[in-house]
Order: sequence, then structure tokens, then C-alpha cells
Amino acid sequence: MNAHSSEPPKRTLRALVGGSLLAIFLIGPHRGLLIDGEANAAEPHALGVAVADHVVPLPGLRLVPSSESEHEQPSRAWRLVDGKHWQMIGSGTPEPTAVTDAREKNRGACPAGMVEVKGKMKTHPTFSIDGLQLQTCTKWIQKEWPERCGEYDRAKWLEQSKDYPTKDEHFCIDRFEYPNQKDAYPIVMVTWFEARDACKAQGKRLCSEEEWTFACEGEEAMPYPTGYTRDADKCVFDEPWDMPKEGSLLPRDSDHARNEIDRIFHGAPSGSARSCKSAFGVYDMTGNIDEWTRSSIPGERPSILKGGYFGPVRTRCRPATRAHGEGHVYYQQGFRCCAGSN
Repeated sequence: MNAHSSEPPKRTLRALVGGSLLAIFLIGPHRGLLIDGEANAAEPHALGVAVADHVVPLPGLRLVPSSESEHEQPSRAWRLVDGKHWQMIGSGTPEPTAVTDAREKNRGACPAGMVEVKGKMKTHPTFSIDGLQLQTCTKWIQKEWPERCGEYDRAKWLEQSKDYPTKDEHFCIDRFEYPNQKDAYPIVMVTWFEARDACKAQGKRLCSEEEWTFACEGEEAMPYPTGYTRDADKCVFDEPWDMPKEGSLLPRDSDHARNEIDRIFHGAPSGSARSCKSAFGVYDMTGNIDEWTRSSIPGERPSILKGGYFGPVRTRCRPATRAHGEGHVYYQQGFRCCAGSN
């Protein structure tokens, strides 16, 4: 679920990261990423992004001027948020949150811009739900890790899982990736600490891994938020992928970092893939960007990435990347927030 490379042997990768696709973990910070390189902020910070029901200028944000050298100019417009994070500037105006809420009709008792999620989540006392689901795959795209199943047998899965234990869930989750506005690009190059504090500054919290998973898969525990078929026409995944050039993402506020992100980023504005919506009505839960969550396993470090990103990776509801510390930052990493119970 993270950067894809065919260079290291897949068996070795599996052993090193416990089932997470992580070429960037193997090659380390000298390839242009930070691993545990950020201290925990003393105060929560909202990354300078307004969450009102109308579009306002983003405080703490500056537009980055283009270089005079043509070969250093990005092909698309980007903004630097709080001197740390990057967000592509879309061609249109993000939709007001109140307009989105009125159309989607799934806010329930949640704050503006959020979706109410309530139901029973399938669990298993011994085995991975994702691994059990893969036993019902009828059409493989790639059997080798990072495995990608093109189609699952829904009837077989429902029969197989009908007696699995369940857990009650009830919470609110952002409808889109942060900054949680339809037609706004997600903010990337964010550490787990920064994601946690941005949610706290809004009176929310970073979603737990279980909350995120349930909002994606629903009560059937579907492998994809859209069902049992992997469809790149519905969600933003299986797009081209390229490794960042050595040292290109450091420092992250530099022009050359912006240019490199521009070269390799294939994400889309939040909600632009109208069919990439879970049963609860949450958008872009698989593909587009990786999303930080809190671990649901006691004693485990909290920084867990969910959802996969735009590249040809697992990009299902259940898999998670567990290999990165709280200070890790990368060009396809963002988050969304939760609130309410749990």
C-alpha cells in the first residue's frame, strides 16, 4: 500500500514489513522521505485549512512562485500549506460543504461535512478478514504480493462470513480526504502527528483503523467500498507510478520537492470520482491517497496507513501499512478525521 518497486525480492519485502508494500522503507530517508523525523507538536494545528460551509482564503498558506528556469517549473499549480504540506490547486472552486450535505443526505447527527456511520462490523477471532476474502477471488489481476483481485464471489463470501462475530460501530467520519471539501485536492506530505493535531484543532480526532475500515467496507465487509469488483473507472487507482528521484522530497517545502511531487502525483480532487463511494456514502476510501489512522491493536505504534493510493497496489478496505513511524511523510500521504462514539 505504499510505494511500489520491483527491485527488492517480494518474499523479502513481505518478511520485512509484514505484508506491506514498502520499497521506500527499504531505501530509507536518503531517497527523499522523512522517517520519524518530526517532533510532536505542542499544540494542535489545523494545517491552515478552513472548514466552513463556504470557500474562504486558507490562512497560513502561500502560493509558491514558479522558477525562472523552465525545466524547474511544475506543470500544475500547487500551494504550500503552513510551510510543510502540499496541495494541488484545482481548476474550479470547491463545493460549499452545506451544498454537499444537502445533496448527500447522510450527515445524520454529525457535524457539517461528516457522514454518520452505524452498524455491525464483521470480525474474526483467528484469521485476517482480508485473507479470508482472497479465498473467494475469482479473477486475479496479480496473485503475487501486492496481490490485486479483480473480482470476488459475493455469494461465496456472504455464505462463508455469515456466522462471523460482529462488533457494533457508531461514529462520524469526514466525507472526503482532508481538507474535506468536494473538488478540492487532498493535502499531502503530512506526518501522523500533524494529521492527529489537525483533527484535534477541529474538535475531531484521527480515525481509528477499525472505524476507517468499517466506513469503507460496510456490514457485508466488502473488499472494495464499491463492492466486489476492482474497477479503476470508479476509483483512482492502478494509475502510473514512479519512484521519486533521490533526495528530491527534502526539504519538503522546497521548489524541487514541489516539482517532484508534481511529476509523480496522479491523485484527483476529492469526490471527483463520483462512483468511488462506500455503502455509507464516504468518498475515495480506496485509492487517490494513503490515509493516516490510529492503530486498533493495543501496544502497537499508532501510525497506520489505510486505503492505498493511486498506484497499482492492494487498495482494498482491509489491508494496512504498519511499517512507518509517526514522523514519516511522503508525497501520497494524507488523512481524514472522525468524531463521535468510539
